Amino acid sequence: MELLKLSHVSKAFGKNKVLEDLSFSVTEHSVFGFIGRNGAGKTTAMKMILGLLRPDQGEILVNGQRTEFGQNRISQSIGYLPDVPEFYDYMTPMEYLLLCGACAGVPKEESRIRAKQLLELVGLAEADKRIHGFSRGMKQRLGIAQALLNRPRLLICDEPTSALDPAGRKEILDILSSVRTETTVLFSTHILSDVERICDKIAFLHNGRIALGGTLEEMKNVRKGNGLEIEFLKPEEAEQFLTWYPGGTCVGGGKLLFEQKTEKDMAEMMQILWNNQWLVRKIELLEPALEDLFMEVVDHEAAKSIYE
Repeated sequence: MELLKLSHVSKAFGKNKVLEDLSFSVTEHSVFGFIGRNGAGKTTAMKMILGLLRPDQGEILVNGQRTEFGQNRISQSIGYLPDVPEFYDYMTPMEYLLLCGACAGVPKEESRIRAKQLLELVGLAEADKRIHGFSRGMKQRLGIAQALLNRPRLLICDEPTSALDPAGRKEILDILSSVRTETTVLFSTHILSDVERICDKIAFLHNGRIALGGTLEEMKNVRKGNGLEIEFLKPEEAEQFLTWYPGGTCVGGGKLLFEQKTEKDMAEMMQILWNNQWLVRKIELLEPALEDLFMEVVDHEAAKSIYE
């Protein structure tokens, strides 16, 4: 089931076109990675989904209902974590979540039970101190708890791992991956390793449009091969191999690196190795890197969208 669907959405601020004919959808109980450079329009798209900005044209559906600017009915089913969440720093995490529950009209006891569950989920159950003493990572985790308080159908996170150290990033990603059982996650980022770790589907946003999108496997299949590496037992045989199969680069220690090769190329190379009885430590087809594909899309606009 499509929980979120954007159809031909455009947005401009004056003469600056931020989004143009933007279309994509997010399946329920999935983690969707929204990728783009800073200023690509990711935050603008998210604010329109939340009803905080009015699209110039197009339609946005959340759980089958059209979002409208300033409408609270749809936004009540959406949780939102901004890139830099703000809190009442003099409160403890429990006090803050109880305040959020009261503002949302949740009965106090129900709110307390839910807050306790969420603080355990995000690893803050024992953090009974004022929020002003929290690290950036702890504030991000509290922000996720606050965003999940009303059991939203859709959780939107804007750059949730930016400015975090590797340990903090892992904690946030683990939380986002775990909550897909009760919600659907849309998060924006420019950290591609985060996307590869937890996303079911991803989309590259460039020049206000989806330049490329789909599952991680579909994305990488756009480029059938990224490289092939052979490591010889005898370094001198690496040079000899190049006389049979030119185009590779010696990278030292009897290693050869070939760019843009596929399984067919590997089979041909293995036949040459067999014919000459050359022994190798390894022959490996290197998986296409998501980062390389992203740079190809952004810098050359050479890829065609496969996302539907």
